[in-house]
Amino acid sequence: MPVPDHVERSRAVYSESASLYTEVVGTSVSPRFEAAEDRAILGAYVELVAEDGLVLDAGCGTGRVARFLAEAGVAVRGTDVAPGMIREARSAHPDILFETASLTSFPVNDASLAGVVYWYSIITTPPNELGGVWSELDRVLGGTGVVLVAFQAGGGEAIERPKAYGTSTDLSLYWHDVENVCSGLVDASVRVRSVLRRGPVLEAESTDQAFVIAGR
Repeated sequence: MPVPDHVERSRAVYSESASLYTEVVGTSVSPRFEAAEDRAILGAYVELVAEDGLVLDAGCGTGRVARFLAEAGVAVRGTDVAPGMIREARSAHPDILFETASLTSFPVNDASLAGVVYWYSIITTPPNELGGVWSELDRVLGGTGVVLVAFQAGGGEAIERPKAYGTSTDLSLYWHDVENVCSGLVDASVRVRSVLRRGPVLEAESTDQAFVIAGR
């Protein structure tokens, strides 16, 4: 099947900018890029999945969240569509398995995961393409699995980034509607447990940030 344009653009942009991303953002969760609420919800997620099995950091970037989970005792592996990001993640975290994969095709068996984290990884997926993401989630999540989704909140509008992050490729980012994300998760046979929405408090933020935890 042909690769969707938004996936190709994401792969190109994040591969080309991977070393710069590592330099600017780093390879671990930090107060500069995660507010207190963000770190708290990651901590709550750890409590929900600890010792239950394997968790996938989907769209892992440089492995920042994977590192957070691993240090908390969670069995974790990571995937990202951009080979450049996978190289950075493997270099920074050689004890964690990282593989190249899109959000609609994970290299794991059916119902094999205790959890999936989408930490700002759905932001390059158009709202009308999220169904494929949630369908893959439904396939891989086990019977007691828990999912965490973090994203910029809005009305589904696209934010255009010409020559994104200093690369030669234009990229569209999406401020997803919280209710649309929640209803998509319900369609994937998971029940929404909690929703946190906070205002833009960090330097790089210009809209609300949303966090959804859902489980079987």
